[in-house]
Amino acid sequence: MTPHEWFIEHRTAFVIRTLEADEERSFREHLAGCAECRSEIERAERDLAWLPMGVVPVTPRPGLTRALVDGALGMRRTSPSWLVPLALAASFLLSVGSWYWAWSTVRGFEDDVAVERERIGRELAMTRDTLGIIRQAAMVRHADITMGGHKGGLIIFADTETHRWNVMVYGLPAPRPGQVCQFWFITDSGMVRSVPVQTQMGAPAFLTLGMPSAPGKVMGAALTVESAGSSNSAPQGPQLAHLML
Repeated sequence: MTPHEWFIEHRTAFVIRTLEADEERSFREHLAGCAECRSEIERAERDLAWLPMGVVPVTPRPGLTRALVDGALGMRRTSPSWLVPLALAASFLLSVGSWYWAWSTVRGFEDDVAVERERIGRELAMTRDTLGIIRQAAMVRHADITMGGHKGGLIIFADTETHRWNVMVYGLPAPRPGQVCQFWFITDSGMVRSVPVQTQMGAPAFLTLGMPSAPGKVMGAALTVESAGSSNSAPQGPQLAHLML
């Protein structure tokens, strides 16, 4: 092995600070005159730039690695033979463990970023879809709502090209325990149950709904208060809003 090959082999150990003190000093002196090693060290440090956001790695105390190896070799005359490979394995794990910790930490951050990027992408696509329906709405309908002394409203943006609605319910408190606010389509063949609406004072509820598969032309919408878990095919509770297209 040439002197330069030793520095190439120990670049990673230098970056994650597992070299002995005299080895690290020699490496720093070498970097002053070797552009190739400086470039590779800078690249490796950029790859590990996120590590300060995690747990700070604990560097073995100076001389520990060398002491383990020297001790293992010295045990040949006085200790059982099985202790030699055990000590050598411990020394090896100190170096490999430090590198694996660094690699797995960076890999974990990369996975987290990928998951977050995917989530943001889905939300952006949903937002664009919602805004597209609002811009293309051929009909906009509004109905006032009173619930528990609070006044709010129901707004429907109907897109006749995609046959979807953007629905906003605002100004209403959450229903009482055991109750839900239920959205209904009004068709020429009867009422069609849609989805429950999660109302909360101060936070409008937004829904994007496709037209029901049941036969009949959609003529309007209604909002009622129903018992939680109910699957009735027609409204049973008090009506909050009723509007026709």
